[in-house]
Amino acid sequence: MPELISDEKRQQAVSAAIKIMDMAYAPYSQFQVGAAIIDEQGRLHQGVNVENAAYPNGSCAETGAIAAMIAAGGEKIQFIAVAGRGTELCTPCGACRQRIREFALPHTVIAICDPSGSKAEFSLADILPHSFGPDNLG
Repeated sequence: MPELISDEKRQQAVSAAIKIMDMAYAPYSQFQVGAAIIDEQGRLHQGVNVENAAYPNGSCAETGAIAAMIAAGGEKIQFIAVAGRGTELCTPCGACRQRIREFALPHTVIAICDPSGSKAEFSLADILPHSFGPDNLG
């Protein structure tokens, strides 16, 4: 059964993802991304993308938020908001979808935001159908 996340908690995550987006380190692409997670204890964890001159060595905002959650003792993503600028939705990359899957369930909601707020919501199953996760390993 899906864990219900209050509208207040959802808005808190959306606002946090938008606000922290400006803290991203993106000197090469100029594409700043922020992410905010609500964990199973209702706590907020944030992350930003961090680029590197050796391009494959950067990290995504979702990765940073997941690392912050784990470091704080969280175990499950109940809700995640991802914020970026541009005319297209800033959805998680394929690698981040799999990282989210490690700590979320298929029904977990991912809010896609721009500076004005949430633009779309998808379940993890919507953006990563038939996924491989911890339960596949028995």
